[in-house]
Amino acid sequence: MLKRDARGAATMGGLRLEDLLDLGTEPGESTERPRTPAYVYDVDAIVQAARDLSAGFEGAPHLIAYAVKANTAGPIVRALGAAGCGAEVVSGGELAVALGAGIPAESILFSGVAKTAREIDQAIGAGDRGILALQMESVEEIGRAAARARALGRKARVAFRVNPSIEADTHAHVATGHDEAKFGIALADLTAAYEAVDAADGALELVGIGCHIGSQLTRTDEYLEGARVVLDLAAERRAAGRPLAYLDLGGGYGIDYGAGCPVSPADFARAATRLVAERGFAGTRIVVEPGRALVAPYGVLCASVVMAKRSRGEPARRWLMIDAGMNDLIRPALYGAKHRIEPIDAPPPAAGTAPGYRVVGPVCESSDDFGEHPFADPLPRAVILRDAGAYGFVMASEYNGRGLPTEIFLVGGRVATIHHSRDAAAWAVSRLFG
Repeated sequence: MLKRDARGAATMGGLRLEDLLDLGTEPGESTERPRTPAYVYDVDAIVQAARDLSAGFEGAPHLIAYAVKANTAGPIVRALGAAGCGAEVVSGGELAVALGAGIPAESILFSGVAKTAREIDQAIGAGDRGILALQMESVEEIGRAAARARALGRKARVAFRVNPSIEADTHAHVATGHDEAKFGIALADLTAAYEAVDAADGALELVGIGCHIGSQLTRTDEYLEGARVVLDLAAERRAAGRPLAYLDLGGGYGIDYGAGCPVSPADFARAATRLVAERGFAGTRIVVEPGRALVAPYGVLCASVVMAKRSRGEPARRWLMIDAGMNDLIRPALYGAKHRIEPIDAPPPAAGTAPGYRVVGPVCESSDDFGEHPFADPLPRAVILRDAGAYGFVMASEYNGRGLPTEIFLVGGRVATIHHSRDAAAWAVSRLFG
């Protein structure tokens, strides 16, 4: 994760970030280092985060199904799989990444409200028995899964993702457990859902029930409220002689983006494990679906400073213009998220000791704005946008004819892999000739 060395320069995995990158060389100059904008990830720290979360279950049977949508990079998914994690996917492409990274089909869940027939076939056909479960998010989807299972001559394992009618204290765009959300089977529809599985005549096996109420949760209250809904439903199934193979308590564990986060992912695991035991389900496998919490703190976006702009009006205004834009990191434009932005070669100035600059990118949109941050003179030649390991590169685009950013993966104190960006010339060729 991000640290500072004795000189104050930013480091990850023991390496100084400024030494890894070409920080804005002039035309005609050459360097073998990748140019900015570039994501840098500490893969060792990501694996340690998964191990820390696993320890929070205190020996209870569990599966950490990494939410691949947070970061689909092969080096990261492979490392988490090797550390014993499964995967939660939401598309056929993500399923292919998980399987290709060596995660067993038996450890993969497939969520999403609009799975295509092709994606359902891909999930049912994986491995010897298909994936661990297709997560059913509506009564109507159950019949579709049954039809595809019959066509393939396989029994498909399914789970119900229920909508627990819980309003999580998070951004509206990432709240998923309330009544108006498109996700999950409403509690009032569960009887019909059970009947649909029974009507499948053996084509489906219901193996789990779960919920996911939203992302960036910074306390355990609502999370445990959702867990209680799942446990109530599991108790009903057990009383009816139909026990479940696992309980899926979702993910959404928050991280510290700079304003603090009083709980860790392991705190969620401990609280949930103890609740499960109290309710008489000790020994039942617990499944969780963390994404952001495993990767966000261990990735940064590095950007070169292009120039500064100062307005002489009243009040005076200052902008710091960097070569990374909303096409590289869309979270601020999409969610109003604020990432800490710091000099790459020196610690950030103490609060109130330096003027504020609005950090903006080159994209031709007023929303290409990363907020105001303090910078002392002389201004840095490059900056880092912290906590960008989740929902960064995976949401990047080539808008304005800008290439996708480079990705650099650090393992064991060295650069293990580089995924190079596609430059403007290559982008133009792709648009002209396909």
